[in-house]
Amino acid sequence: MARIGRPGLSDAQKTELWQRFKQGESLSDIGRALGKHAASIHCIVSSRGGIVPAARRRSSLALTPSEREEISRGLAEGLSMRVIACRIGRSPSTVSREIARNSGKRRYRASEADSVAWDRARRPKRCRLATNGRLRGLVARKLRLDWSPEQIAGWLAVEYPNHDDMYVSHETIYKSLFIQARGVLKKELVKHLRSRRMMRRSKKASTKGQPRGQIIDAVSIRNRSPEVEDRAVPGHWEGDLLSGTRNSHIATLVERQSRFTMLVKLQGKDTAGVVKALTKQVRRLPVELRKSLTWDRGPELAHHKQFSIATDVAVYFCDPQSPWQRGTNENTNRLLRQYFPHGTDLCGYSQSDLNKIARRLNTRPRKTLGFDTPADRLRDATTS
Repeated sequence: MARIGRPGLSDAQKTELWQRFKQGESLSDIGRALGKHAASIHCIVSSRGGIVPAARRRSSLALTPSEREEISRGLAEGLSMRVIACRIGRSPSTVSREIARNSGKRRYRASEADSVAWDRARRPKRCRLATNGRLRGLVARKLRLDWSPEQIAGWLAVEYPNHDDMYVSHETIYKSLFIQARGVLKKELVKHLRSRRMMRRSKKASTKGQPRGQIIDAVSIRNRSPEVEDRAVPGHWEGDLLSGTRNSHIATLVERQSRFTMLVKLQGKDTAGVVKALTKQVRRLPVELRKSLTWDRGPELAHHKQFSIATDVAVYFCDPQSPWQRGTNENTNRLLRQYFPHGTDLCGYSQSDLNKIARRLNTRPRKTLGFDTPADRLRDATTS
């Protein structure tokens, strides 16, 4: 079901990703700009703990591409190592090592040698916390006492003024906590930070323009027609998001009378993306099955007015922290966990995959329907 071997991001795309992240764009917005799922963007950002990687630069001591071209021309002319070294202002031993490590005099190629040297330079220097066990243990103990990295760095500078090996910056402590690939400080120590965030956020990141805590012009479930409550008429739906790992989600829609289920693939959790996907799916339904939709208070349906205009479906919202008001949908989501266990990455499922799973659920007999299937019950309701 899940796809294997999906293409990753190029170096240029990764550079753009981090530039957008620094500007405070959401993961969903970045994913759309790069043509990738938000979960893929989250995976890259979280692996670095939200810390933008430093741009790679050539060492001032390394041979430049033009120097390597000069070495290649010198070899083609049959010049000695000393003459070539004199031309580029380097020592003969530097030229000799460069040629020896790149296939020798006869097969030396400047572009290949430069590319190999650039790749070979990917050897990150281990930070002081990784090489100094005493310092690492001291930092870990202070973190367990709920000291902030800045407090620890300041205290070390005062406590060990004449011991450079016992000083570490607060930035290094943060990086060692957030970037677990460093293998320095244990992940469990993050819970002692005040924010308890698992990765750093951009300073420009903002929730401005994003509805938080309330949905603008939301119509309460208490204003819903009685015909919805008694399930007398088909066409009234309940909806929610089913979440997986790596910030992946699918939308679930359940028709109240028949318990018929539709699953909708999402590219992100942002309201624009969710409303667009729901609109596309709901507009495929017959008009008589498009009456109302009841949702929880999640901001993913903040643009509910756009959804209603596009589908002619009235949207109602449950009271805060009242999932039982969408009991049919909650029960269906529990049934769906048979196909999407907790810990499943949902971004690997196509819409076709989701349709197949929904079909299996809709053709299973239900006790609450007198062992009719949701598919049969919905068909009977629309043909009667």
